Amino acid sequence: MKHLLAAVLLSASLASPAIAQDAPETEPPMTLGRMGEIIRGLDENSQNAGTRFMLTIADVPVVIVTDPVADRMRAMVPIRSTEGMEPEEILRLLQANFDTALDARYAVAQGRLWAVFIHPLSPLEKDQFISALGQTVNIARTYGTLYSGGALSYGAGDSQGILRGLIEDLLKKGEEI
Repeated sequence: MKHLLAAVLLSASLASPAIAQDAPETEPPMTLGRMGEIIRGLDENSQNAGTRFMLTIADVPVVIVTDPVADRMRAMVPIRSTEGMEPEEILRLLQANFDTALDARYAVAQGRLWAVFIHPLSPLEKDQFISALGQTVNIARTYGTLYSGGALSYGAGDSQGILRGLIEDLLKKGEEI
């Protein structure tokens, strides 16, 4: 138990400043209009239908649903049907949710496996949102292999640079917004 508490405290101390509760507010609250501008900056062919957005990142379709009244948003990428998933695969997804999926997560709904990012809408910052979209796409793309959001890796392999590239490209596009 002592080791678990130490691990939790260590991971909390490594949290990014954007997530820290005492960090000064540097951006206006995220709104549907602002989110739409960011999405159009990432994909000029994106579509908006009320509180939903559809865009493509690295040839991967992404759906974003929002609920401004509940102050929530969810970015989603469908991966596959859950039919035929083996217990070992489900265990691997849960392991990835703990260490390599980062801010994105694997989730199951309506008989489908999804890559998702779920967050309160108004405190969501532009770079955090863009990074989260990249991580969501990355865990969908690396399903069955690395199961990684791509922002961090815990090894000395080549994967870090390859996966981080998508997030860096998106953040660069976001600088113009």
